[in-house]
Formats: sequence, structure tokens, C-alpha cells
Amino acid sequence: MSIRIARRPRVFAAAAVAAALFATALCAEAQPRRARLSRDLADRIAQRIEAPTEIIVDVPHDRVEAIAARYGATVKKRLREGVVLEATGGQIDALSQDADVPHISGNVRVSRMMAVTAAATGADQTWGGLGYLRGLSGAGIGIAVIDSGIGNHPALRGRVVASVDFTADRGPAADAYGHGTHVAGIIAQGNRDGASGMAPGVRLVNLKVLGADGSGTTDDVIEAIDWAVANRAAYNIRVINLSLGHPVFESYLDDPLSRAAQRAIDAGILVVAAAGNFGKTEDGRPVVGGIISPAHTPAVLTVGAVNTRATAQRSDDVMATYSSRGPTAFDGVLKPELVAPGNRIVAASAAGSFLAATYPERLRPGRGGADYIELSGTSMAAAVVSGAAALVLEAHPGLTPAQVKAALQLTSSRVEGAGLIEAGAGSLNVAAAVALGREGLPETVIAGERVA
Repeated sequence: MSIRIARRPRVFAAAAVAAALFATALCAEAQPRRARLSRDLADRIAQRIEAPTEIIVDVPHDRVEAIAARYGATVKKRLREGVVLEATGGQIDALSQDADVPHISGNVRVSRMMAVTAAATGADQTWGGLGYLRGLSGAGIGIAVIDSGIGNHPALRGRVVASVDFTADRGPAADAYGHGTHVAGIIAQGNRDGASGMAPGVRLVNLKVLGADGSGTTDDVIEAIDWAVANRAAYNIRVINLSLGHPVFESYLDDPLSRAAQRAIDAGILVVAAAGNFGKTEDGRPVVGGIISPAHTPAVLTVGAVNTRATAQRSDDVMATYSSRGPTAFDGVLKPELVAPGNRIVAASAAGSFLAATYPERLRPGRGGADYIELSGTSMAAAVVSGAAALVLEAHPGLTPAQVKAALQLTSSRVEGAGLIEAGAGSLNVAAAVALGREGLPETVIAGERVA
């Protein structure tokens, strides 16, 4: 015996589908709306960690007090975009379901990225002049060094034109750790003891965000970047050097540090950032996707490190094993754009600093008791590129950040055995970049901008 099942009328079927969709919509509407959370905060809520922590909340300034009071959070600092609050895990969870809050990030710790010879990058060739170009030193170009401060070193005398301390100390922006002085030396030290910086004529703007232990907080770095933007005309700030960062916890579109870097770029400042020193595990295995923030920002010039093996020729250069590889977490952006010498770089040492006291075997004596120190890392490589960018900008002051990036990438040299996720376009050749300049750039489009 067969059983025949009657078909339902089409009208009934359509009504059933509509009812199901309506029920789904009601169910979705019943679910609590949640702000986008950085991964560190999402993990904190999932693990029910209640200890108070600082967060960066993306809310208008006129609603800060009301939102903080609504959840019992404490206002710690107002930023140009958003506010820093102190809140418990439960308060963060409740805050994330507020319709007025679109996004919350952790105010995570940032740290320095340390693990040159000018001849290895071609900088020495620019000092004496190239063809129709006069000799270059970066004169008149301002570089904001956002780091641990800049110490009083004879090789940097007269180079620092402004200093601001954004740490809790709010002091004279001296360098108790020693990293910022070394970075500044790579960029701008004069040839006092045979160790010249890349652009000894630049004007350094010393913006201190890292403390005596070499670490700081994201909000202080954001404040320093925004200060550089606000004061760019006073000191002709064309470059910001960020030899620091933190692990990536979210897309660059949400990351507060990335957004601050983008504001600087939009204002016409080239942002140069260290790729990070997460190229391998402790037991030596290669790591992919270790680019840090804000280096994961597409418009930032992200710099990895090569080991020149203490020679000027490029034929024996290899990638530094610690240098972070791309692509970036969350967004899959191809990084770094460029690599530069970063291994065993000798530059100015801050007297009495943590690094000088902890690693006396790395010190190199100079005249008059002024020491230099040998350090390695993508921090050092980023400083090399910041100095190189100043030389390009002195030669061709009308270039935009995107055009400077293009000039440095198009003239770089391939690093043997390294691919795009390790070396980007290749190893820095500043002499070629200066010679190329704007007139030599091929007609191309970079981020919607015509380069001719």
C-alpha cells in the first residue's frame, strides 16, 4: 500500500518561511548587543578576571562622565579620540553591551623592539652629494622619536629641539632606560667617534613614553603621536619613529594605536614602525604573522631587520632571525614593506641608563667619557629608515608619506633567501631612493594618490 503525501499550498509555504524569518529576527533582537572587543579583553571576560584594568573606550567626550558613572568605572585620561577608563571584568562586560559604546580596547603595555653602518645603506654617498643634488644631512627635517627619552650625549648636541615626557613622571624626558638615546643616535648622531647617524642634520623631537624598564602604555604613545601632529608645523615634523609596539589583538581598523598612526599619516607625517622581534620561537622555529601594532597598519612604513655581517656589501646580507614576518594577524596585510640593518648597531649610549649598567660588555668608549653601545633589533632598523626618509625629504620636500614609501621600496635590493613576508620589497638603498626622487617615480597609483 502506498501513502500519498499532499503538497502544501505555496501560499502556506511562503507564510511559514516568513514566520521563521520573523522569529529569527526577534531572537537576534533579543540577544544583547556587544561592542567590538580587542582579543585581550574578550579573553579577560571569558576567563572571568575581575581585577581592575585600564581600557580605551571609543565614546564622544561629552558622554564620558555619564557612561563611566553608569557602570562605576573611573576616568583616567581623555584622549583626542576616546577615553581611558579603569574598570573590572564585570564592568567591562556590562559596558560592552551599552548601545553608546561601539568598541573597547585594552590599554596594553608597549615595549621597545631591540633584540649600521651608513655604508651598508648608501647614506654615506648622499652626504657628499649625488649628481645634481647637493650633499644631504636631513637638515631642517623634524623627526619625532617616540621612545624612552633622549639622554645628554655629545654626539647629539644641538640636535634635540623639543622634549616632552608623556609618562606618569612628567619629568624632563631624560632616558633612564637607554633605548631612545640609541635610536636617536642611529638617526642623527654627528660623526664624533667614527659612528655617524643616518641624517646628522635633522631636528629631533624627543617624546618620552617608555619608563626606566623600557615599557609604557598605549595611551601615552597615542598622546605623543597626537602631540606630534598638533605641533608638526612648529618643528617641521615630517617623520615619526616608533621603535616600539605591542602584540596585535584586533584589526587595525579598531586598534587605537593604529588609528593614531593613521591620523599622523593623514596629516602628512611619515610613520616608521618596527616590525617586531617575534620571528622565531624560543627553540628557534620560524614564526609567521608576528608583526606588532602599529606596524600592522597598511599606511605605516613597517621595517624588519637584516644582518649585514658587519660588511658594507649587500651580497652577504641575511635576514635577522628575530625579525617579525607577515602577514598581519586579523587583517592579513602583507608586511613588512622594507628591511634595513638592525644587527649589532653601535650608537649613542645614555650614561647611567639601565642598558648601559646591565650590558657593560656592549659598551664602546668614546672621547670625553661619552660611551656608545651595541644593540640589535627591528628598533634599530626602523631608526635607520627614519634617517633615510629624512634624507629623501630634504632632497624632495614635496613628497607625501606614500611617495616616500614608494621611493624607498622601489629602490630596495632583494635579500637572498627571503620572501615578501620576511623582507617586503627588500633592503634599504637610500642613495638610490634620493636619486630617484619624485621626478623618477614611475606613473603609478598609491592608495588613490597619483605619483608622477
